[in-house]
Amino acid sequence: MSSTSVAAATRRHLSERQADTVQRLVDAAVIEVRRTGYDGLTVRNVARRAGVAPATAYTYFSSKEHLVAELFWRRLQALPETEPDRRRRPAERVAAVMRDIGLLVADEPELAAACTTAMLSADPEVAHLRDRIGAAVRRRLAGAFDGAPDPTVLGALDLAFSGAMLQAGMGYLAYAEVGDRMADVARLVLGGAR
Repeated sequence: MSSTSVAAATRRHLSERQADTVQRLVDAAVIEVRRTGYDGLTVRNVARRAGVAPATAYTYFSSKEHLVAELFWRRLQALPETEPDRRRRPAERVAAVMRDIGLLVADEPELAAACTTAMLSADPEVAHLRDRIGAAVRRRLAGAFDGAPDPTVLGALDLAFSGAMLQAGMGYLAYAEVGDRMADVARLVLGGAR
């Protein structure tokens, strides 16, 4: 990842060296979550694994929640934008967008659980990232429609999607099932819309 895209993912501009440190911390967090689960995750252990001082890690991340939310944000940012297949119905295009996002952590149950917990944090840095993540999800959803979607419809789909992601994070639904379940929701909300 280039330092430009790293700088875009944080609240301040980062030098190339700082961007590298942040990336090492994010990469180390993935390894630590896999090894210890979310409950065992600490910024101190992530810093040690990344080869940086804990004080340095805390200059970039206010908490483990902030670190994990940043990790999810980066995965979402790295997810390629796909051109919706206009031959398909809007409900199917919406489901495809939701499926792609739901699969970001589908193969990593520890990381998926960590992301769910972290995203619910009251940490102001997490709130900032949650807003950015929400805006990116809404933008991707809106791109699945022909023209500008009805804001009420977009809001309903966004709400259903965040609920599905929360259920997946709590273990009631597999992340791999989010797209299929959301296809049903999109069909109900959109009806026969083309």
